Amino acid sequence: MSVTTRTEDGVAVVTLDRPHRHNALDLATADALRTLWRTLRLDDGVRAIVLTGAGDRAFCTGLDRDAVVPQPSSPYSVDDPLLDVGPKSQDLWKPVVGAVNGMACGGAFYLLTECDFLIADENATFFDPHTTYGMVNAYEAIALTLRMPPGEAARLALMGSAERIGARRAYETGLVSEVVPPGRTVEAAVRAATVIAGSPTTAVQGTVRALWTAKLAARQQAFAQADALISLGSAAPGDQAELFARRAGEYRVR
Repeated sequence: MSVTTRTEDGVAVVTLDRPHRHNALDLATADALRTLWRTLRLDDGVRAIVLTGAGDRAFCTGLDRDAVVPQPSSPYSVDDPLLDVGPKSQDLWKPVVGAVNGMACGGAFYLLTECDFLIADENATFFDPHTTYGMVNAYEAIALTLRMPPGEAARLALMGSAERIGARRAYETGLVSEVVPPGRTVEAAVRAATVIAGSPTTAVQGTVRALWTAKLAARQQAFAQADALISLGSAAPGDQAELFARRAGEYRVR
């Protein structure tokens, strides 16, 4: 199984279970996540969720480099296979706590930025290689500006794979709310989620929705521009046709 789930005391622990691929998301795993979020949305026995990655090397390294996604031939349309892989994108308004171990990079931010808060172990690192590989960092960068100071989001997005943000720096910038010793992230996240799950469900979910309402309008407006920025900005002047032809056959993040 690429995604596993266990539930206890109203808390579902969702684990990305592809440690041999650093928990990268292939298309089957992305589909499994979408289905799981919709299932948990309807499960009244689940009142809070913890999201983590199997093993200690990586939380998630984004889209699997071997994933191939057919693309429309039009330069005005780019299909991003991870755009709706997060819980909020699937209309799940139950609280989600991210437990980050090891690397979190690239498309992992589709998941991290749709968690309500993050707990990371001391060895966790965050980076996004898009610009290093000549690709526009759009969706991830937009979401990050709503989670941390814009200057810090800009540094993370623009430095590419040349710089990794450690857990302590992520805590200082507000991306992470707590740093714990290695191997203790799930324990700490479950502890927090259990407290949340013990409060009245309608109050909790209403609060989650209120918090997201504060940023959804800005997020949606910015996301509306992302396709064009990715299509036009990922090619040198005059090379757009080649880029579109390449994207028509496959989509690779790294």
